[in-house]
Amino acid sequence: MVYSLIGYIMVALLVVLLLKGKASPLTLFIILPIVAAAILGFSVTEIGDFAVIGVQTTMSNAVLFIFSILYFGIMNDAGMFDGLIDSLVKKAGTNVVAVTVVTALISTVGHLDGATATTVLVTIPAMLPIYKKLNIRPYVLIAIIASAMGVMNLLPWGGPTARTAVVLGMDANAVWQPLIPIQIAGLIFTVLLAIILGNIEKKRGAGFDPSTLSDAEIGETKVDEKVLALKRPHLAKINIILTALVIIILMLDKVQSYVVFMLAFAIAIIINYPDVKEQGRRFKAHAPSALLISATMITSGIFVGVIQETGMLDAMAQTLLNVVPSSMGSAIHIIMGVLALPIGMVLGTDAYFYGLLPLVIEVGKTYGVEPMNVAITMIIGKNVALLVSPLVPATFLAIGLADIELKDHIKFSFKWLWGVSICMLIFAVVIGLVQL
Repeated sequence: MVYSLIGYIMVALLVVLLLKGKASPLTLFIILPIVAAAILGFSVTEIGDFAVIGVQTTMSNAVLFIFSILYFGIMNDAGMFDGLIDSLVKKAGTNVVAVTVVTALISTVGHLDGATATTVLVTIPAMLPIYKKLNIRPYVLIAIIASAMGVMNLLPWGGPTARTAVVLGMDANAVWQPLIPIQIAGLIFTVLLAIILGNIEKKRGAGFDPSTLSDAEIGETKVDEKVLALKRPHLAKINIILTALVIIILMLDKVQSYVVFMLAFAIAIIINYPDVKEQGRRFKAHAPSALLISATMITSGIFVGVIQETGMLDAMAQTLLNVVPSSMGSAIHIIMGVLALPIGMVLGTDAYFYGLLPLVIEVGKTYGVEPMNVAITMIIGKNVALLVSPLVPATFLAIGLADIELKDHIKFSFKWLWGVSICMLIFAVVIGLVQL
C-alpha cells in the first residue's frame, strides 16, 4: 500500500508540474524517482543500481535521437524536398481540394525529420497565402497538418515511438516496424481528411478566379538570405537517394538504427558541406534540440528504472486492478486506445508515456493483454493529438503563424483528429495488429 501511494504521488507530481510548466522533464525524471525510492528506504547504492538499469535501456534510443535530428537537420538546411514542395504548390493552383491534399503531402514530407516546429515552418508559410486567396479557413490548414504530423510521428525517431520503446525496453526501430501498416493507413486517412475538408470548404463558397491569381503569387514566401545560402539544390537527388536508403535499411532491421543514422549523418554533412568550418556551424545549429531531447530520454531511464525495480509500478497496478471492474480488464487497451487522444491532449507527451502507459501495461498483463498490444493502441491516438495539445510548443507556433485562437483551433480540429485516430485503431484491429 505504501509503495502504491508513493508511486501515485510521484506520478501525480510529475503530471502536475509538467502541466503547470513549473519544472522541466529533464530534472523531474532525475529528482522525483530518487526521492521516492529514498522515502521507501532504499539505499544510495540500490537507487544507483536501479538508475543504471533504467539508463541502459534508453541509451541506444538517445543516440538514435541525436543523430537522426542532426541528419534531418542537414537535409532540411540543404533543401532536400524544396523542389518537390514548390512543384506541389504550383500544381495545386486554385483547385480547393487539390490545395488541401497538397497540404497533407507537404506536411507529410516536412515531418520526415520528426521535428514539429520544422513541419509548421515549412508548411504554413507556403500554403497560408493560397488559403487566404481561396477563402479557405486557416483551421483547415492546421487540422490537416496536425493529422499528417501525428501519423508521421510514428517513425522510430519520433518522440512518442522512442518513449514507448523506453517503456517496453525495446529498440525504437523494433517498435516502429509493426506500426508501418498503421502509418500507411494513417497517411491514407489524412489524405481522405484533406479531401473531405476541401469539399466542405468548396460548399462554403471557397474558391478563387484563376485569372486573378498569378504563378508568382502561389506559394510566394520570403526566404532569409542566410538560409538560402545553405541550400544545395544540385544535390537534391543524392540527398533523396541517401534518405531512401536509410529508410529501407531501417525497414530491413539488419543494422542498429542509431548506427544507420550515425553513418548517414557523416555522409550527408561531408557531401553537402565539405568545408570543415561550415560542418561545425551546422552541428552547432542543430545540437541544442538534439541534445535536449536525448538528455531527457536518458534521464527518463532513471524514472522508468526506479519505478520498476523498486516494485512501485507493480504496487500501483495492483491498486488500479482493485478499482477496474474485472469485466473491463481484458479490454483496458481498447478503452485507452479510444480515449488516447483526449487524454494525451491533457497529460502531454512525457506524463502520458512515462506515467500512464507503464501503469496500463501492468494492468493489461494481469488480464492477459500483451504489453506491445497496449502500447500500440495507446500510441496511435496520442500521436494524432500532437498539434491540438496546449502542452506542445509547436501548437502555439502554428496558431501564431495562422493567426487563429487556440480555442477555435481545438474546437474545429478535435473531432476530425479524433476520428482519424479511431479509424487507425479500427484498422489495427481489422488487420490483427491489435488483439481484442
